[in-house]
Amino acid sequence: MNDKYILEGHKAVPADLMTWASWFEAAGDSLIVAETDIAHVSVSTVFLGLHRFSRAGPPQIFETMIFGGPEDGWQERCATWEEAEALHQRAIAVAEAAFESDRGAK
Repeated sequence: MNDKYILEGHKAVPADLMTWASWFEAAGDSLIVAETDIAHVSVSTVFLGLHRFSRAGPPQIFETMIFGGPEDGWQERCATWEEAEALHQRAIAVAEAAFESDRGAK
């Protein structure tokens, strides 16, 4: 099983160790799918380039996380750039809903 991937445009393709390491070193901002700040919360979606998880199905090589707020630490992974964009929007909705719920509780 290959566990290293690089991006060709928005498509993840398997890579050998040397190709992956060289590409990753030069990738910079191309690893970022999306970043959104909401009040004191940051939602970040990035290309990981590594699949080290024993989950059935396609490699989970994109990750979305919420930093700060009531959902701090929320995290999910997915397989494609398109899924990552959708997951980012879902994480924004989760963060916003948590803020609304937290405000309503006060």
